[in-house]
Amino acid sequence: MIVVGLTGGIGSGKTTVAKMFQDLGVPVYNSDDRAKNLMQKSPELILEIKELLGEDAYKNSRLDRGYVSKQVFNNKELLASLNAIVHPAVRKDFLEWSKEQSADYVIQEAAIIFEIGSQDFYDCIILVTAPKETRIDRVMKRDTSSTFESIEARMKNQLSDDKKIEASDYVIQNEKIEQTKVQVLDIHRDLLNKI
Repeated sequence: MIVVGLTGGIGSGKTTVAKMFQDLGVPVYNSDDRAKNLMQKSPELILEIKELLGEDAYKNSRLDRGYVSKQVFNNKELLASLNAIVHPAVRKDFLEWSKEQSADYVIQEAAIIFEIGSQDFYDCIILVTAPKETRIDRVMKRDTSSTFESIEARMKNQLSDDKKIEASDYVIQNEKIEQTKVQVLDIHRDLLNKI
């Protein structure tokens, strides 16, 4: 089984592309969703997050995402510490999940593959890109509480597309949905040919 990493900056359309692969019958593991679930349900993770960010990280036994975001997004050291807690747990969860799959290849959708140095975990990497203005517009439409400044701050915590393109096996330019579908189908066929 081939293990594929699917990545891209905030607003690039990773989730849209992941859904296209799912529609082709490919199992996709959404790292963000699973991380949120683990941060809510794993006693070990909850304890470590409270030790790092304080008791206020959880309110009424629920992760206070607004509080956590404010703590880490302008503090690279704190963000790196949080990632060092969460990402190994997500990696372990992904490996357990992938063992249950019977497809020719599986995809792990993860925003910061290169930023945390996990690119070597994958047989190949697909990068989803889009122009910066398009990405900001998409994020502001889907999350009306986001400001231009908060989105830019999140973008600054991610590597530039230029650096990611060099290290990726496939690049999907995600601007027009029909063209994106064609690119996904081409990559899907290529991956099946490698098996």
